[in-house]
Amino acid sequence: MAQHRLSQYLNRSAQIFLTSASKMIRMEGANPVSRAPKVLFSFNSPEEVQGFATGCDGDIGGLSTTHLDLETSSKINESIGRTATGRFWGEMRLGVKPGMEGKIRSGYAGLRNKKRPTLFGNITEDVSMHAYLALRVRVGGDPKTRNSFFANIQTNGPMSSDLWQHRIYFQRHDNSWEDVYLPFENFVRTNSGELSENQIAMARDGIRSIGISILGGNSGISGHYELGIDSIRIVNEEDVIRTSPGEKLPPLEYHNVNQEP
Repeated sequence: MAQHRLSQYLNRSAQIFLTSASKMIRMEGANPVSRAPKVLFSFNSPEEVQGFATGCDGDIGGLSTTHLDLETSSKINESIGRTATGRFWGEMRLGVKPGMEGKIRSGYAGLRNKKRPTLFGNITEDVSMHAYLALRVRVGGDPKTRNSFFANIQTNGPMSSDLWQHRIYFQRHDNSWEDVYLPFENFVRTNSGELSENQIAMARDGIRSIGISILGGNSGISGHYELGIDSIRIVNEEDVIRTSPGEKLPPLEYHNVNQEP
């Protein structure tokens, strides 16, 4: 495992060096950030899933559980041309362990990408030339949990505890795949789980992490939750393809540029 992590570290470092050197040779240093659609993260292999960290209130005295693993059912994945996709699931519970009453907030679980260190520092994403965060997902689990999912973004801003959030609104409730488009301009600033009074523009040129959470405690919702995740992308209006429930999704024709070689 340690050798694998070292290999990933060196591969990321080499990729950054080669990309930067290529731009210098072609004198592209002053070129603007590309507007092309881009896959930031995929969930189609064990290595990609292992690039994400999970957590829940059960880690600090609550009773919720959380898991992130691979769904390999052809019945679920064949409609989007995958052999495997991510599955974020568990039990959302509002209670706490004995002795923890009044000491912690319960009713949450989440995932986010792990830090991606290189010789040149941690990898961040510049989404300043894109309008939407795009999620290819399918929602399952207890129907009452489905309105409690949020997308989360952390930036290189001055307040490391700031978290930018947007509720995920689903159109399909039959456990089928859909593309959800979340405008970056509609994300709201939160801090320590509360909406910040001072709402400022997100610093979109230095995204440290992107994640998904379920916040049952905010709405008093408990039960089994499940979210299938194929990919997290950034796109613009011209890339948005809206489909109706029951309509087949278009294939994703661009690859994950962050995938390890």
